[in-house]
Amino acid sequence: MELILSHINYWVAILLMMIGFYALIARGNLVKTIVGLNIFQASVFLLYITFGKVSGGTAPILQKNTELYSNPLPHVLILTAIVVGVATTSLGLALVVRIYESYGTIEEDEIAELDSKEEN
Repeated sequence: MELILSHINYWVAILLMMIGFYALIARGNLVKTIVGLNIFQASVFLLYITFGKVSGGTAPILQKNTELYSNPLPHVLILTAIVVGVATTSLGLALVVRIYESYGTIEEDEIAELDSKEEN
């Protein structure tokens, strides 16, 4: 039990990853797909931030009598990834709005059906 509790961040990241992946592949609704992608991204963010934290480490500022530092690089990369994730989400939602205006639905199956009718 102690092993599970000591690695709770990893378990939460894995759980979020599986929930996001399921929502990504199991739903035909485009908005639910984007929400699943965001949940998946959040799990990756949590995982990388967990990798960057060193137990007992301090910020990488030179001080006397300090030997253990936490690596700030994963945190900086996650800040960049958050910005990219927000931009990707906004673009995806804008495309969903345009698809809804064109087809009148945001369900993948109905859009494919309407496209196949147009081709015939």
